[in-house]
Amino acid sequence: MPTIEKIPMKYKYTTVSVKHLKDLRDDIDKLKQDDKLSHNETFLSYIENKTFELPDEMPNAKFLIIVASYTKLARITVNYNESKQPMFIPPQYYYDGVTAEMIEDSLRQDVLKDSTQPLIRANGVLMKNAAVRSGLGKYGRNNICYVDEMGSFITLLGFFTEHEFLDDYWGERQLMEYCRTCNFCLDNCPTNAIRKENFVIDVAKCVTLYNEVEGEFPKWIEPSVHNAMMGCLRCQYKCPGNRIAAKDLINLGELSAEETRMILNQSIPEDKLQNICNKLKMFKPEHSKTMLPIISRNLKVLLK
Repeated sequence: MPTIEKIPMKYKYTTVSVKHLKDLRDDIDKLKQDDKLSHNETFLSYIENKTFELPDEMPNAKFLIIVASYTKLARITVNYNESKQPMFIPPQYYYDGVTAEMIEDSLRQDVLKDSTQPLIRANGVLMKNAAVRSGLGKYGRNNICYVDEMGSFITLLGFFTEHEFLDDYWGERQLMEYCRTCNFCLDNCPTNAIRKENFVIDVAKCVTLYNEVEGEFPKWIEPSVHNAMMGCLRCQYKCPGNRIAAKDLINLGELSAEETRMILNQSIPEDKLQNICNKLKMFKPEHSKTMLPIISRNLKVLLK
């Protein structure tokens, strides 16, 4: 098994040789050849820029450091029509105070033992598959990566380094043991995006694909299936692989009735914007023109 180290508090990491970049590219090519990848344009835009090559800034990189950063599931209370309604915000959709730069600093200090060592973000690599094949995590049948103790509430990052590590575990994609006898995600996916025969889902049916970008929801997505301010938690919240992580909630407080109305109307005065951003933690003031229409649309359907 791989050597998987803990960085204090919020992270786990492992390392693999860059020679495995070819394997990651081959995995994608094989899925394309077998016609198992969705042809949805939004989904394809997420993967089309993945090159699986060494960065120009570090052509002599030797290893890839793969990091799973734990982020708690968040909840915020929304005041609407004289009632309080709790809303989930999944990890990766709100800012928890941890930046890639902070993780880089931790890696230099705790792993490389050299604050001057350069690290380059591995933006050209699909980190989910890399994390599973490196042994850092395992796939759920819902095509999500799970890491022990963190569950699926993680952000995956990769960093190229010229440092030479001794360990280089690399294996086939593994399914969580829970998935061998559990059908929870299959039974609870409202759009039947999850397949039983493998862990490559039908992405074009996944609610998350549609509620993290602008535009109207397809008519085949029933309003009742929505369950989070962004993304979807139906296959994750009560998943056995998240039985520990799902209890570790962070409460972001409350949006007042006035603040809720501002978001729904997509009209937040400049003097109120920063305060709402501080509460919601889903966007910064400078990103409001892009994010507010999406969050407003999602909130409207949740409040129906």
